[in-house]
Amino acid sequence: MTATIPNYKIGNEKLIKVLPNASDKLTSLLTKQGRAENGALRVAVVGGGCSGLQYKMDLVDGPANRDIMVVTGNVRVVIDPKSALFVSGSELDYSDDLQQGGFKVKNPNAVVTCSCGESFAA
Repeated sequence: MTATIPNYKIGNEKLIKVLPNASDKLTSLLTKQGRAENGALRVAVVGGGCSGLQYKMDLVDGPANRDIMVVTGNVRVVIDPKSALFVSGSELDYSDDLQQGGFKVKNPNAVVTCSCGESFAA
């Protein structure tokens, strides 16, 4: 059985930029999962949340067909083409604050965001 190599595009930080705190956390998580060499963060935009759209993030083994892969802050981020339309120009940060901690996306395309910061409208 031969493994098929996914057909993906290479993007740049104009699509999404990972800031240092998020890069450090992602590197740590990927290393713990044994995915440090080829693993990536998948960022997707899906319907839901109180503003209509929300982010979905998962650690994956690498890009899938038609993905756009961005190497930023020493980590790989993969995004499907549809989600890329919504996240273009975004920055990903991380905070370990107890109340408002976790990964946060600063998205210039969001015209409405909810108070919880988990969803948006574009």
